[in-house]
Amino acid sequence: MQNKITLSLAAFSAIIPIGAMAKTTQKPNVILIFSDQHKADVFGYQGHADVKTPNLDAMAKGGVVFNRAYCQNAISAPSRMSLFTGLYPRTIGALDNSPLTTNIVKNAVSLQAALQANGYETYAFGKRHLDSGADKGWTKHKSHLPKESPSDNYVSWVDKKGYADAFGEDWAAEFGKYPEGNSKSGTKFPTAKMGTRTTRLPENATMEAYSTELTLDVIRNHKQSGKPFFCFTSFYRPHQPYNALPNYLAMYDITKWGKGRLQNDGIKMPESLHQPADQLPPMLSSLRKSKTGIWCLGLAAEDEQLYRDYIGAYYALVTEIDTRVGEIFAELEKTGMAENTIVIYTSDHGDFVGAHGMIEKAALGHNVYEETLRVPLMFFWKGKLAAGYINNDLVGLIDLYPTIMELTGSKKPQTEYKLQGISLAKTVIAKKPTKRNYMVSENYSQATVITKDYKLGIMLDPTAAAVNRDYRTFGNMLFERKTDMHEVNNRIQSLELKSEINKLTAYFADFEKQISDEGKVEMLKNHNSSTIKRN
Repeated sequence: MQNKITLSLAAFSAIIPIGAMAKTTQKPNVILIFSDQHKADVFGYQGHADVKTPNLDAMAKGGVVFNRAYCQNAISAPSRMSLFTGLYPRTIGALDNSPLTTNIVKNAVSLQAALQANGYETYAFGKRHLDSGADKGWTKHKSHLPKESPSDNYVSWVDKKGYADAFGEDWAAEFGKYPEGNSKSGTKFPTAKMGTRTTRLPENATMEAYSTELTLDVIRNHKQSGKPFFCFTSFYRPHQPYNALPNYLAMYDITKWGKGRLQNDGIKMPESLHQPADQLPPMLSSLRKSKTGIWCLGLAAEDEQLYRDYIGAYYALVTEIDTRVGEIFAELEKTGMAENTIVIYTSDHGDFVGAHGMIEKAALGHNVYEETLRVPLMFFWKGKLAAGYINNDLVGLIDLYPTIMELTGSKKPQTEYKLQGISLAKTVIAKKPTKRNYMVSENYSQATVITKDYKLGIMLDPTAAAVNRDYRTFGNMLFERKTDMHEVNNRIQSLELKSEINKLTAYFADFEKQISDEGKVEMLKNHNSSTIKRN
């Protein structure tokens, strides 16, 4: 694997006018590049002061960017389950990371299964976090996690390379022991403050290297076979534990706060880093004050080097992912498959990256902040899309299933519930607006209604399934995006915004009327307080 690849913009710029698109009976390949916990503005093309992402920037310049894309739940499994079933979390019953066995998800036709029925070979490389019907339909899968792919996975792969200890130490930064499947599984090793520890792995042995090499093999093999493929290239990072490679970490000056890497200065301090903890929902406020455990934000407030270590590692992990994306594009060009391959980049949710003084996503304590709900979403298809188009309509991960089906000319499956998202195919090809008035993202504790200029976070009865996550006494939250882009001023008591509050409240009532909660109801009936949660 090459150490660094930066694609020239020329490789992305040969865009054929929409009306001149060549007609072909060959179905396009699809590569869904999926990072975990990638904050939507941590890209060079977004004007970020620090992060270095030349390949993703080139993808954005030659493709279509959705600036207002949101996950339907800022927790990994529900977000992914919603995407791959095309149904909202409340419909399938996925509102946290509990294993999901509702009848609806058992009978769901997953995106990959639908594509298989249309002649595609389907692959998943990396963490999936899918259950039941949502995880059916793979021609081949190899996960980072042994429990998802017991016979062939990253942990055994890196172990065979002789790096059991190096990866075990990385994993222990968050969990305090080596992972399952490791030849030294269960070996205790100290956690790290803020879950941040520089890795000792070589660059060709990271989880991102693993997912990328398997993807490159698929590209090469299908160059020979000519069969269409769908590849879910899943990166574990920049999710915690924050184990950056030293060469990428060295790109960022984390010794001080400054004007940012682009100004040859220390990394820039998040605007809302010092927001008073008591302004945040209870769980987040408690984490901000904690001086023990991994997420010791109270210590970080006293020694901000802890914040800088974490944020610098996060940026370094994003830059490593960018390198892997460059390798995938380079292989598509090398094999001559770029013109017939749709590449999509997105993530399941974001990370605070220091905003509000917070770390990771703290998703069990809220479901409202932009840093965790908004996700990157980019489409690239050489010569076929409205290159360089930046769309600011409200869209969601729920829209990917119908979009991919339409772009590939595939027949939608017959299911009990119709796909609940909308196709963005005509938007990426011909800039057709979506005309959506609102989006909703929801977990057990909080549902957020998102419009062009406002966000209303409604605290919910979390029910018996999440009784310890009841934040209704804290109250609802309203943010005015035009005047408060960092979401530090809760305007829920503002009389002048009463009409907006009423409008967003009515939108949520409309959402509840239109979108079935059958899966949520079933989960509550089958609730077991001892349910094992996933990482």
